[in-house]
Amino acid sequence: MQIQLLTNECCGNGQCVEIAPNVFRLDPRRKAMVLDADAAPVELLIEAAEACPCQAIVVKDNEGDVVFP
Repeated sequence: MQIQLLTNECCGNGQCVEIAPNVFRLDPRRKAMVLDADAAPVELLIEAAEACPCQAIVVKDNEGDVVFP
């Protein structure tokens, strides 16, 4: 899986970190960053993306096709 973060859209809410702490963390500017996209199942990645109030997370499959949104 691939995760594309829309950094300019990220509002630093941290829902992604709460849902998938092995995948996401917040940097010192409170912007999400990806630690390891393969550290959680795709269902959890999609749950984190759905929970993002800023819609700053795009989940893609290994071929680069968008899975969410």
